[in-house]
Amino acid sequence: MVGVFERMGTLGHEQVVFCQDPDSGLKAIIGIHDTTLGPALGGTRLWSYHTEEEALQDVLRLSRGMTFKAACAGIPLGGGKAVILARPEQKSERLFRAYGRFVHSLAGRYITAEDVNISVADMDAVRKETPYVTGVSREFGGSGNPGPVTAFGVYQGMRAAVMMHTGQTSGNVLSGLRVAVQGIGSVGMALCRRLKDDGVKLVLSDINQERARKAAQELDAKAVSPEEIYSADVDVFAPCAMGAILNDSTIPQLKARIVAGAANNQLADETKHALALAERHIVYCPDYVINAGGLINVYHEMIGYKQEAAMSQASKIFETTTHVLERSRALGVTPGQAAHALAEERLGAARGLKTLNAWKRS
Repeated sequence: MVGVFERMGTLGHEQVVFCQDPDSGLKAIIGIHDTTLGPALGGTRLWSYHTEEEALQDVLRLSRGMTFKAACAGIPLGGGKAVILARPEQKSERLFRAYGRFVHSLAGRYITAEDVNISVADMDAVRKETPYVTGVSREFGGSGNPGPVTAFGVYQGMRAAVMMHTGQTSGNVLSGLRVAVQGIGSVGMALCRRLKDDGVKLVLSDINQERARKAAQELDAKAVSPEEIYSADVDVFAPCAMGAILNDSTIPQLKARIVAGAANNQLADETKHALALAERHIVYCPDYVINAGGLINVYHEMIGYKQEAAMSQASKIFETTTHVLERSRALGVTPGQAAHALAEERLGAARGLKTLNAWKRS
């Protein structure tokens, strides 16, 4: 079995913190990947993992993705993420306040926010113990749920991918297209509403099939089972739920020509499954490029929130996605490789500047 330190070294992590509070039942892991650009920021995910090993793997992959997300978005933040090992019905204010004390103990090296199964109210409870939290309610000086801004960024990335794929450069490029959205949570639903307004024909799926049915009624869409969403006859597949859903089993089922969604870590294996998509001539929008809207939103919350400024920066995801896809095509590499290179260039420049400044001070 690979040890924690070996994993941290392989992925480039700086710190992993294991948190336990018997009184509240809290069991959590905080991963700090890279603070070259600034303090590590990333959401907290609450999930009933099958094993602690699975939880550790998730937090390591997610925190690494946040480093690349911030770098590609041009935000002066590092990459971090946290997972709480619990079921949604186990949530309590005591649990989140205990978690907040662990976050506070890191003295700002890690700043948290919402992720899967976490609400603004949960972050408000964390805020009672630490200022190192974003995505809180306006009562605590926050901007509320960042989901709609995440959806806006995905929408921009999707538009860029469609324009690259079709060559259409003007007009409503999404009108009349068929899009399958997997996961109708805060982000998925906000994305669906934007797509419907653009004349997109929607196919929806969610592990909560009643939620999918109600959303389909509201959006005049078709609801399918979680198993059927991969093989839906659509132009674009938008994963907006959990990660690792593009794998040996699901990729052969895809009829979509473009994958553009909000979920983190969509590829079960970053190298193998990126190549599998490329071999099938499916355009893949790297998740940490097009789902950066939420990070952008909470960053603006940190510096003094103005919705117009947050939306303006999130709109630039269109340009970043276009750049990554153009670079992928020109160099004959996968979009993931092109995005990774862009992130590493920005991280490398920042590391070089830090080294120069340290030399000047010596």
